[in-house]
Amino acid sequence: QEQFVESGGGLVQPGASLTLACAASGFAIADWNIGWFRQVPGKEREQVSWIHSSGETTKYADSAKGRFTISRDNTQNTVYLQMNNLEPGDTGLYYCAAEVSFKATPSGLKSIWDYWGQGTQVTVSA
Repeated sequence: QEQFVESGGGLVQPGASLTLACAASGFAIADWNIGWFRQVPGKEREQVSWIHSSGETTKYADSAKGRFTISRDNTQNTVYLQMNNLEPGDTGLYYCAAEVSFKATPSGLKSIWDYWGQGTQVTVSA
């Protein structure tokens, strides 16, 4: 089955660091832009970060800027999310997905995501 397998989550105290890994299973990530997302119960899924297929361009949600770093190793078929100075607001189930296409909407192009994994839980609590 083609999907990502996320790992690296855990229960940590505020200020701690975690590195999440997103390993592709059954397909190669080299041609895909990849995004990390966070899901909190009762809230919409939020895109936390994004990395171009080349690895040369990255984007972050305002809440992640300055604290999170996304990177990729196409030879290992894996994308990483280094998270520093974690805050309780970072708590959630973290997923990655590949940006496989786009569709036109009245508000502009919208990304189409695929190869979702099961996610890895990050809990930040004192």
